Amino acid sequence: MATSLGYKQPLYVLPFDHRSSFEKGLYGWSGALNAEQSAQVTRAKEVIYDAFKAAIGAGVARERAAILVDEQFGAGILRDARQNDLLCAMPTEKSGQAEFNFEYGAAWADHIESFRPSFVKVLVRYNCEDDEALNRRQSARLRRLSDYLHNRAYRFMFELLVPATHEQLDRFEGDHDLYDRLLRPSLMVAALKELQEAGVEPDIWKIEGLERREDCELVAATARRDGRSEVGCIILGRGSNEQKVRQWLSTAAGVDGFIGFAVGRTSFWDALVGLRDGTLGRQQAIEAIAARYREWVDLFEAPRP
Repeated sequence: MATSLGYKQPLYVLPFDHRSSFEKGLYGWSGALNAEQSAQVTRAKEVIYDAFKAAIGAGVARERAAILVDEQFGAGILRDARQNDLLCAMPTEKSGQAEFNFEYGAAWADHIESFRPSFVKVLVRYNCEDDEALNRRQSARLRRLSDYLHNRAYRFMFELLVPATHEQLDRFEGDHDLYDRLLRPSLMVAALKELQEAGVEPDIWKIEGLERREDCELVAATARRDGRSEVGCIILGRGSNEQKVRQWLSTAAGVDGFIGFAVGRTSFWDALVGLRDGTLGRQQAIEAIAARYREWVDLFEAPRP
């Protein structure tokens, strides 16, 4: 029997817990950051947070809206969100790593208790046809985290990425789109089952975009199998273009078990680049991010035939 608490309410996440992609991708920095560089990343994340609050002020339901932000650059944001009864999630994984491990090593639990977020999130790369020893190491750490969170009534958000192995990609002559459409859905289902059987019990699965409704239905049914009827799934944006994100959200919307989305870079990246380059002012960037986030909400909530 599953030990997850589950989460069935609609959930629309604006994630900006990215760390290495801010440092390297947005600003082009490498190595340890100095104090001013760290402060610059924090200021960029405060723009996104202000956009989130603006979207709520403009009509996005407060009880359905959530942020996902890291402690390193967003500690003040996490505390403010908790003080104002806004749903918030924080990551526990070390950023940019192929193998899941805890950001703060043996002290990971202390950091969770310091902030007491609504959700604790992990990002994990897990392919059942890849390195078995790697998967066992990851699932053992994830089982520890899962047990810890449910023993303390935290909700567990699991972002599952299934990168193709070289052999899998060779089957499709290097075509990532074909892999995504024809093989990744079944690999995701296998990964969910394998992790569940290892005692890893998320309340919410963050799922890479799926192009076929039947794949969404199968993933959701797997997430909810064997007594896990309260578990929810949300679609993530993968930093893809607007057209692709709209397709994924439209496909998942209305599928029983899919309760929302988590779309980050497609929501805020262009606005932050404009802010960085001086082509947008701060308020313009806030308005652009808020409008894009509200667009995703409207799309997911649109009536389905």
